[in-house]
Amino acid sequence: MKSKILLSIFYILFFLNSNLSSNENNKTLKVGLLAPLSGPHSEIGTSLLYSLQLALEEINDENVIIVPKDSGFNDKEKIELAIDEMRSSGVKVIIGPTTFVEFAQVKKYNDLVFISPSNIDPEFSNNIISIGVSLESQLIALMEFIKKKKKTKTIIMYPKNNYLNLIEEKLESLNLKNMKTFTYSPNPEILTGEIETLTNYAQRKRNLELRKKMFEDKEDDQSIKELERLEQLYTLGKVNFDSVIIIDFGNNLKSVLTSLVYTDVNQDNVLFTTINQWFDESIFYENTIKNLYYPSVNYKEFKKYNNRYFKKFKIYPNEITILAYDALGLIYYAWKKNGEINSINDFSFKNEIKGKIGTFSFKNGKVMQKLDIYKTDNKKFIKF
Repeated sequence: MKSKILLSIFYILFFLNSNLSSNENNKTLKVGLLAPLSGPHSEIGTSLLYSLQLALEEINDENVIIVPKDSGFNDKEKIELAIDEMRSSGVKVIIGPTTFVEFAQVKKYNDLVFISPSNIDPEFSNNIISIGVSLESQLIALMEFIKKKKKTKTIIMYPKNNYLNLIEEKLESLNLKNMKTFTYSPNPEILTGEIETLTNYAQRKRNLELRKKMFEDKEDDQSIKELERLEQLYTLGKVNFDSVIIIDFGNNLKSVLTSLVYTDVNQDNVLFTTINQWFDESIFYENTIKNLYYPSVNYKEFKKYNNRYFKKFKIYPNEITILAYDALGLIYYAWKKNGEINSINDFSFKNEIKGKIGTFSFKNGKVMQKLDIYKTDNKKFIKF
């Protein structure tokens, strides 16, 4: 079996020798940034720009130039003007757009390459490379983890919201076996009842009451001990699943977790997992949760990046900006390797590429990532 070569974007590249030298006629690499530098999401745009400044410092090549332009917030006129200006200045590759809804607008620029931090679709086709932490990559990592934990009755849970159809398309494309799905209301008041139904909560409570009545009038030691044991329980009987994948975030995720614990789902028997939470520390304070597992980027590199960013700019970055940081390293590697960048074919690497966030592969029209599994434990993120 061939061993896979991992090419470290921000380590190996700085020590590249002559076999990755750039073409004499292409000594300058101009990289565009298409981001919301104004409007309601200007903080994201500014954070992306700062992240590229950090990446430039690490690359340490004066021939690399960033050309930032404002895309506004889903503003078609601004996007077209920005792209035209970048193209006129000699830009061939652009980091952006930041959102999936803008993909349709940039696909017409066949002479340019766009590398987006969006995670809606891990696209590697036409003129777009989407390097966001995709749901596909996360689910694949979770399925491998659940298999290692020898769980065979998994329920995938997700809310009835605007992303429902998209989630179901992704699930169908992965052809998941032995996994059932369960949709729930984002309204916490409705959600609790739905989780009670899922966990057969009412019947399990009745089971307990019936069991307790069997020993209430008995006075022998064994019966007394059994009744004492039952008094410590909330329900009696197991649920019909041994693991859950919750596709949700923030307060909605916490509501689902709380409802599962409220309906007495035994965390020693049932594996609780969710999708990438970008190491959100607020989950530490959900006292009802013992262990929660999820796939994510390299935590050590993520922390180093955040600390370096804070040290320079006195503010912490938006989570997705580390993707722009990796994107610039990816572009730089392609440029040094090929001598120029003309199309996404210049990013068709046979080997996997290792960046700050993890390992990328580019094949079959998709960008996939190898993600690590982390668990929350004693207010720490522990790699599995």
